[in-house]
Amino acid sequence: MKRIITYGTFDLIHYGHIDFLRRAKKLGDELIVGLSTDDFNQEKHKHAIYPYNQRKVILQAIKYIDKIIPEVSWEQKVDDIQKYGIHTFVIGDDWEGEFDFLKAYCEVLYLPRTEDISTSMIKDKLAKNDLFK
Repeated sequence: MKRIITYGTFDLIHYGHIDFLRRAKKLGDELIVGLSTDDFNQEKHKHAIYPYNQRKVILQAIKYIDKIIPEVSWEQKVDDIQKYGIHTFVIGDDWEGEFDFLKAYCEVLYLPRTEDISTSMIKDKLAKNDLFK
């Protein structure tokens, strides 16, 4: 069984997330998502709209995901790769090169992001009240 892993906050789920998860799942048999906890997001200075438990419920409804684990630190990735027998680590290409150190443990792929959509873009539009303009 070929296992794939990715990590993220997955706040304000949009079609870019779904497309990324679909492409990640096609790489293997099982897709594991490390979902950033609220405490870890705070450490990263990232502010999610939805708390961890609600983001987890949303992710559980996505057919491409087989397992969700909490992401509590940057350092856990090597342990997760070994613990879950991961073959491939995937992340968006905006992180290009940042996780190359994981190549000692598994294949590392940086998938192209879906153009013209991001959670940051949605939050910016909401803040400017121009989501539908």
